[in-house]
Amino acid sequence: MVKVVVCIGSACHVKGSKQVIESLQYLIREKELGDQIDLAGTFCTGNCKKGVCVTVNDKLYSVSPETTEKFFKTTVLDAVKKDKPAKHPVPKKVK
Repeated sequence: MVKVVVCIGSACHVKGSKQVIESLQYLIREKELGDQIDLAGTFCTGNCKKGVCVTVNDKLYSVSPETTEKFFKTTVLDAVKKDKPAKHPVPKKVK
């Protein structure tokens, strides 16, 4: 499970955290990834100058409403791919 946490503190709120969350919710639904991505909010992360602070598996990123879709398609989807266990073929039984 990929953990995505969006700061909803006052500075990030002013910079568009509500729009970032709404966009991420939409993209997660659109890609049917609700069972693979845990989207949450948190109060101030202490990185107020960086824009809307978003962490993906505890790694900090700076996002804006305008860059959310690109961020999702690159960073979040990449984390989902890395999180999936490798599919190995099931060995055939030898008679």
